[in-house]
Amino acid sequence: MQTVGRVILFFSSQALALMSALTLYGYWRSSAAYRVRIALNLKGLEYGNRPIHLVNDGGEQHRADYRVLNPQELVPTLVDGDHVLTQSLAIVEYIDETHPEPPLLPADPLGRARVRALAQVIASDVHPIGNLRVLQYLEGQYGDQARKGEWSKHWIAKGLEAFEAMVANHPDTGRFCHGDTPGLADLALIPQLYNAVRWNLPLDVYPTLQRIQAACQELDAFRLAEPEAQGDAPVAG
Repeated sequence: MQTVGRVILFFSSQALALMSALTLYGYWRSSAAYRVRIALNLKGLEYGNRPIHLVNDGGEQHRADYRVLNPQELVPTLVDGDHVLTQSLAIVEYIDETHPEPPLLPADPLGRARVRALAQVIASDVHPIGNLRVLQYLEGQYGDQARKGEWSKHWIAKGLEAFEAMVANHPDTGRFCHGDTPGLADLALIPQLYNAVRWNLPLDVYPTLQRIQAACQELDAFRLAEPEAQGDAPVAG
């Protein structure tokens, strides 16, 4: 297990002093980090935020010091005391297991399977092929911003179409993706809807998703996790 002790080799004592028990390394517009911020907020947990800029200077995620924390050179990374966690859904389930109230997964096995399947539609099937490094590769290969945009819109639309079909008129869908409290599926969905708007994908063909989005946006946990609410977000104007 990687430890904060190893990180001391690379981070200044001043930076370490600013760390809380929980420290999230992320990027304001990373949908994976966005998921974890929502989970931390829903649990009411305080955490230190350490921005990792994914574009500046070729991407701070590629620095040797950060690679000690996350050998994949991706965000998010969560440091909890002496423990380092990576991969957003694994982090979220860790948070849920170590801070069980309010739960992010249903109590019954079928419910948990449904919620995990919904989350993985986004996290396993849509997000990876629209990730920054994939888009950078496409742009480098083809040198065409329009093609990159069409690629993103196509795969986001395919994922949201499936997600809409999975929640529309399903007996377990309530105010949120599963029941009347937000959970794992919602914190996967909302960042992807943000990405859809970013790529100018119309959402009116997903009425159930729009309804769930509106319910989530009523909650501080979701609003405070929004990309533009983060300290490393660019200042408008």
